[in-house]
Amino acid sequence: MDPVIVVGAGPVGLALSLALAAQKVPSVILDEGSGAEEPRPARTAVLRPDTAALVAALGCTTLREEGARWTGWRSMRRKQLMRQIPLDGADRSSPTHLPQHELARGLRAAIAGQDLVRMVPGCRLDSLEQDARGVTVHTKGTETTWWRGSHLVGCDGARSTVRKLLDIRFPGRTAVERHAVAALRAELPWPGEAMLHRSPPWRGGGAEVSARPLRHGAWRLDWLLPARGELVTPDALVARLRDTLAGWCGDTPPYDLLDTGVYTLHHRLARRWRVGRAFLAGDAAHLLGAVGTQGLDEGLRDVGNLAWKLAEDWHHGASETLLDSYQAERRTAVAARLRAADQSLAVVRGGGGLRTYMPGSARGQDALLADGHLGHGALGAPPSYPRSPLAPPRAEGQTSVGTPSGAQAADVWLTAPDGTTGHLRERLGQGRLLVVLVAPGTGVWDRRHWMTAGVMPRLAAAVKKLPLRAELLVTEAYPGASAHTVLLVRPDGHLVTAFAGVRPAELYAAADAVRGGPRTQTSEQTSDDHTVNIN
Repeated sequence: MDPVIVVGAGPVGLALSLALAAQKVPSVILDEGSGAEEPRPARTAVLRPDTAALVAALGCTTLREEGARWTGWRSMRRKQLMRQIPLDGADRSSPTHLPQHELARGLRAAIAGQDLVRMVPGCRLDSLEQDARGVTVHTKGTETTWWRGSHLVGCDGARSTVRKLLDIRFPGRTAVERHAVAALRAELPWPGEAMLHRSPPWRGGGAEVSARPLRHGAWRLDWLLPARGELVTPDALVARLRDTLAGWCGDTPPYDLLDTGVYTLHHRLARRWRVGRAFLAGDAAHLLGAVGTQGLDEGLRDVGNLAWKLAEDWHHGASETLLDSYQAERRTAVAARLRAADQSLAVVRGGGGLRTYMPGSARGQDALLADGHLGHGALGAPPSYPRSPLAPPRAEGQTSVGTPSGAQAADVWLTAPDGTTGHLRERLGQGRLLVVLVAPGTGVWDRRHWMTAGVMPRLAAAVKKLPLRAELLVTEAYPGASAHTVLLVRPDGHLVTAFAGVRPAELYAAADAVRGGPRTQTSEQTSDDHTVNIN
């Protein structure tokens, strides 16, 4: 079979190819650029725990080498400390902050060791055709030729050529926020902590400035600018930087300026994310970023959602329900994030009717901004898909646990039948369902005993008969779950449902719903049946 064509070699395109390779699906990355990432220390990425876990699982080592986990969060208004939240810098729940070029470098290094991914730099897409079995595209540049793929995914950014060739509208708001940014090395009074300062009391402080730590003593500073204002000259930005450092430190400390820039944030959402065998992901599908929301986070969540569905279709042929669920789930989740950001802007920037709910509450506004930056609430928490087309019908044996169906499963500690252990997120990304038995006390048993004791033999037999590949795992405890609860978790980490005990027929029906019902092909194939062509 032909490979998946990925257009665009930013972090989202690179991560998608690696996620497909992890599920034995080949891909070709068509990139307009030169194949190298320009170092820009001021262009950074903040990853939430779920997206950081995905990137780490794909083999990106720079996340560990160059990523900074914040040790705390503080917010100030004028001269008053409004909020201080301690964070464990070694905790998996703390945000990870690193330069985007380092993230891309780590993903490219992982791709260099992959036989199933081919990168083609210096080529621009100029036509796209589809039929029932695949996609054909033409490129100009270093590779002026036709390419044939099983599917195509446009990860080619805000000005996406794929989106334009598919004639998909991209409505939204222009110039929602505008920021000046600087990356520098300096000693600030709160090492390791991220800080948001609203209405700083010094002249020229503007409406808001944030400081977020990076590795190696570096920081990224952002100043909120008027949405439509005069150009910020380099001299004016340096003056703003010196005034800010003096305001925080008493006088301007020594600093090493690494990079500066000015950027404008837009909020846009593509009308469609799927047209036949072509899909959109990342900035090609959505733009966001105001009040602490993270567009790259959402792009990586697109990857986690789409990769296992494409892999299922590539290997076996998937139902239209499964392929359509990508748009149904991800577009709905990003639309909700955009609505929350727009509503929060009305509160924290002024001029919105929502002030009737939070009348001038400075602390309430700071709480909203903290949610966006730390990954909590409607602005930052991982998405949930409660109305997913893949949700199973209600069954008699279903039970409630601490995680609602459709939300991300808790990152509990698991044991596999072969004795290996690890967190739940470490088992994701392989295209397998996770079937998790809650069995208190198994940690002190010999594995040979608990694999043949109690409900385990019956559950293991049921897992082998599921219509999707599945992995049986055991946990000592799960939030809100009683002993012998059986959890079904999707390949992207979202909880499908939970059952009170082992119920093979209901477990099978839930797994069948996850794959979107019967496959389109009458006979199932395996990856060994395919002849792979990535040339």
